[in-house]
Parts: sequence; structure tokens; C-alpha cells
Amino acid sequence: MTDDVASRPERRRRLSACIITRNEARHIEACIRSLSFADEVLVVDSLSGDGTAALARAAGARVIEQEFLGHVRQKQLAVDSASHDLVFCVDADERASSELAAAIERLLTREDEPARGYEVARHTFYLGRFIDHGGWWPEWRLRLFDRRHGAWSGVDPHDHVRVEGRVERLPGELVHYNYRDLSHHVAKIDAYTSIIAERRVAAGEPFSLLKLVFWPPARFFRMYVLRGGFRDGLRGFLVAWMGAFYVFMKYAKLWERRSSGR
Repeated sequence: MTDDVASRPERRRRLSACIITRNEARHIEACIRSLSFADEVLVVDSLSGDGTAALARAAGARVIEQEFLGHVRQKQLAVDSASHDLVFCVDADERASSELAAAIERLLTREDEPARGYEVARHTFYLGRFIDHGGWWPEWRLRLFDRRHGAWSGVDPHDHVRVEGRVERLPGELVHYNYRDLSHHVAKIDAYTSIIAERRVAAGEPFSLLKLVFWPPARFFRMYVLRGGFRDGLRGFLVAWMGAFYVFMKYAKLWERRSSGR
């Protein structure tokens, strides 16, 4: 990576790729390899216990070790710590496809005024196959932006980038290997819905039985029927069912915490 960076033309815009990690030894090397177009790969590691930080350094990344601050603050720390104003933020379980990498390379040498931010299409690999419907594809995410005009925002665990100015879309895919298996999917739903429930209790949000009863099946219907999840076969059914389960657990945990006084 060092030789490639040194040989790049001076007029080319410089780019930092930013990744936050916690126990991502399974993914981090492949993720970094897919970012060879970046002038810097910066990893902010949340004190992993599986050697993630060492693997990232060996793959050529600059590593900052920081106790987890929350999704939004941790990702913004990575952006603020980058060496260049143009940043490309990815998760460790994501890979830039060759087409997306080529599109970013072209972007870096454009002579016209660039946009403030760029969306990429994330394509998720689930239980042995890519999911093409149900709202999972194309899943546009604003990940490449000029940090002087944008920043991470949102409420944990759902973060997103806000940019002031024009936003364009790039060709290619950001390949996503999010869930190892169904147990991993359920574990992530459990972790995320706990964070959401705690936040809503702290904000004083009341429990709604109507939302608990009606919103999960509405989510399933939207994903499986309206957004064509049925076209992905049994995987599409599972994706929609997990989406409904996610909604159910948000409100069930809100009830649990409010009723127990937690």
C-alpha cells in the first residue's frame, strides 16, 4: 500500500478510510485489502480482545485504541482523527467492490468541483446468498464525504452522516457480511434493541400496546410483500421476520423496563 500511495500524482485528492472495530479479527484484513485506493486506513479499535488491532497494523492501517463511546461518537472520533479531509467510512464487515474502488479512484482525480458527499449501495450477503429485495438492496448509505462539510449524526445505535451541500451516488457495491448465522442475527437484535429501550426509558417515552401488537406485522408485510422480500425465497422470509422481531423487541423491552422500574 505504501508504494502505491507514494506513486500517486500530486494533484490527486487524498482520502482517509475510517473503520471502527471491536473483536473483528474475522473481517478486518479483508476489509483493509479492499481499501487499497485510500491514502490512509485508520482503525479506531474499542479495546478488542481477539487481536483485531494487531491484525489491522500488520495490514498497514494506523490504529487508535479507544474505549467504545457509542456508535456516533466513535465514528466521529475516527473522522476527526483522519489525516485527510475526504473520508470514506466503512464497517469492518464491509468490502469495497472492484467497481466501487475504481469509481472512487476516478473521483479522486476529477478536475470539476466535487460533491460534498457520496452515497454507495450496500449489498448484504445473508445465509449463503446476496439479498436483493425486502428493502435490503439497494441500500444507499452516505459514506464518503468531506469532513469540513459533514459529520456523523443520529441516535445510537442508528447512525448516519449529515452533509451540507450536494450529494451524488457512486457505481459499484459496498459488500456487507453482517451476520454469520441466525444466532448472530438474533444476538445483534438483542444488543441493539436493549440500547434503544434504555434510551427511550431515559427520554420518558411511554409504552404503547398498539405499537407492540401492530407494528411488527406491519414491518413484516412491508418487507416481505410491498418490498418484494418473497422473491428471495426462504431467506427473504427470514429477513422480514427478523425485521418484525426487531420491532417487537424494541417495544417489549420498553414495556419490561418501565414495568420493572429499571
